[in-house]
This record gives sequence, structure tokens and C-alpha cells, in this order.
Amino acid sequence: MMLTGRIAHAVADGAVAVAYRRWRVPRVTAGSTFRTVAGIIRVDRIDRIEASALTEADALAAGHSSLAELISTFRGTDADPVFRIALSWAGADQREVLGDCADLAPQDIEAIDALLDRLDARTSWARATLGRIGDRPGVTAAELAGHLPIEKESLKRRLRTLKEHGLTRSLTRGYDLSPRGRAYLDRSRAGSDDS
Repeated sequence: MMLTGRIAHAVADGAVAVAYRRWRVPRVTAGSTFRTVAGIIRVDRIDRIEASALTEADALAAGHSSLAELISTFRGTDADPVFRIALSWAGADQREVLGDCADLAPQDIEAIDALLDRLDARTSWARATLGRIGDRPGVTAAELAGHLPIEKESLKRRLRTLKEHGLTRSLTRGYDLSPRGRAYLDRSRAGSDDS
């Protein structure tokens, strides 16, 4: 389930606790969680409702300025049912928490080295990509792919692995290193200068 950044932050702040979607079949289940820019959101409940029962108050409670605005977000056809989804903030995204940790112990450096060795085993891209992102925050996947033997869409999938390990962050446009990624890159570059 996708939420805009504004709505995700409103759920995290407790200002919004419900969303509405028009789907042919439910795409989430009660108890499931999903990642957003504001952290992990939990689906507490999902109920099918009549679209005609939606009110201006429902739209406001879902973080929209009007019922018309809420309805404009619906996909599908008028024949598809509408679902009320109760939401709550479940906590910080652990990738972000890990990425904020810039105090790297020797075993952290070893683990990142091993990860990058594994990622670069077939096609060398991970270390070069970290370096380019470090040198040019905001660089896009297309720009990065221009320097690698990898197509843009394949590189985007690979970049998710770096993010999963707390090394990079997605920006509105392009990528940046997380504090953890910056600390690793700085230490690995300092180490290569010493040799």
C-alpha cells in the first residue's frame, strides 16, 4: 500500500488513522505492515464500505482537504468496492535507524566489506556506486548507470540492497549516502590513502 509522504507523516504523528482505497480485491490484510517515508505503518483493520457512505468528515480524517480530493485518489472503476483501512504507526524503518549509525566498529567495516565483495563478485558496481553517490549527492540511477555495465532498471533494484544495509538513502531525486555509508566510505578512502 502506498501513502504520500504527507499522509505517512500524519499517520506517524497520530493525526491520521484511516485511509480509503477503491480496489477490486483488498491489497492489504489486518496485521500487515508496510514501509513509508515516515517509518513502518501497520494495517489494524480493513472493512468494505459503500462509496456513497463516505462523508466530508471521513475525507478530513484521512488527511484530505475534501471528499472530492479523497475520491480523486481512487483508482479502478466505480464498480470496484471501497475499503476503509485503519492504520497506525508501528515504528521507525530499521534501514533508517541502521543508516543513522555512523559509529562503525571494526566488525561493521568487515561486514560491509564482505557485503560489497559479494555484490561486486559478478559485476563490479557496488563500491563504484557508493563512491559516485558520495561524491555527487543527488545523482540519479540513470547517471550512475552511465558509468557502469548495468542498465538503469537493474541498477535501481541493486541500489535497494545498499539501502537495505543502511548505506544509502533515496532522495526526491537521486540518492545520497546515509551517515553509515558516509562513515564507511570515509574510512575506506582513508585506509586506501594509508597504503
